[in-house]
Amino acid sequence: MREMKRDKTRRDCAFTRVLGVVLLVLLTLVSIAGAEPFAYITNSRTNDVSVIDTVTDTVTATVKVGDTPDGVAVTPDGTKAYVANRDSNTVSVIDTATNTVTTTVKVGANPRGIAFISDGVKAYVANYGDNTISVIDTEASTVVATINAGDGPFGVAVTPDGTKVYVSNANRNTISVIDTATNTVIATVKVGRSPRGIAVTPDGKKVYVANFARTTVSVIDTNTDTVITTMNVVDPVGVTVTPDGKKAYVTNFNTVSIIDIATDTVTAMIDVGIWPEGIAVTPDGTKVYVANSASHTVSVIDTATNTVTATVEVGTWPCGFGQFIVPASHSKDNSTVIVSTNTTGNSMDKNTEVETSIKPENGTQDLEQKNVTTVANFEQKPEKTQSTNTPGFEAIGGIVSLLAVFLRRESRKGN
Repeated sequence: MREMKRDKTRRDCAFTRVLGVVLLVLLTLVSIAGAEPFAYITNSRTNDVSVIDTVTDTVTATVKVGDTPDGVAVTPDGTKAYVANRDSNTVSVIDTATNTVTTTVKVGANPRGIAFISDGVKAYVANYGDNTISVIDTEASTVVATINAGDGPFGVAVTPDGTKVYVSNANRNTISVIDTATNTVIATVKVGRSPRGIAVTPDGKKVYVANFARTTVSVIDTNTDTVITTMNVVDPVGVTVTPDGKKAYVTNFNTVSIIDIATDTVTAMIDVGIWPEGIAVTPDGTKVYVANSASHTVSVIDTATNTVTATVEVGTWPCGFGQFIVPASHSKDNSTVIVSTNTTGNSMDKNTEVETSIKPENGTQDLEQKNVTTVANFEQKPEKTQSTNTPGFEAIGGIVSLLAVFLRRESRKGN
């Protein structure tokens, strides 16, 4: 009888321990399943990065970085955000789990755009000030190569297979094509004047280039590295392509143009904030985030209706130039976005100087200076939709089933 009691006591203790572990796992999975996703949005005059909750579209954290942050990109696995600090000549590496800067990498002069190859082991940084591209080994957080590019390298984009990097040379009106295996320029493509934003389609067949001074968008065939189409788009700066490869969104002066990729035609325009620059789409393709520099806001566009569904106040003069959302092909939870800000000046004059500092080939200054303070902008702020994505519930169901089996067995033993 005593042995039977001991056995029952041992079984009860074992059951309690197992039950405790199972409940702990369940609670952890439930918290993960119900966690709200976050977006990292970089700005440009408060020297920091805003972190936005993409469910509530509110800023939940601010991360200090270097001087005049401009370009930004999230690693393919979403664990880090790289921020190009234009006046520090550095790249800040942010740990997205803790929202803290863990490393600072010295690069070339006046870094602007930044992008990763598909496996995330290398980052390519466009150094506008010295006409070079810095190649960063992301494991060692060191520059392992420096590539000579055209005059004024600005935007950077990488093909999905990671074999080519496309860099816009804003002062030379060209695109440099880099072979990532050798880190050498293998082609130079003539485009419109002052190319800035650049994006590759998910199938890797086309590259879209925003030519700011020529008010056009060039489309490059990646097989031949030649321009196959040129579209008229007003003051284009940033460009992004939806994960399904059907639409491209381009920032203009106070608007966003939508391009049908199948026909390469502009199909619609959306009013956003004043002087939008950076733009990126969420991994699930449902939202587009637009950094409105002169409004100090981020507009959120619903891609189903192509309407602005939220406006988020961020730091001063947000740029968010680059892939500031984790790429769709590598996203784990469709949750991460980025924008940058700097405090080295509070007048419109400084930004006008920056925006008109690009020199055309003839050395003259003929870019139109826009008085953005005279533009009125009204954005509606409708109710925000809630995400229905609930990752982790399959695992929860499996654990609950195992727990039920365990309880059934213990019940039989007790009888």
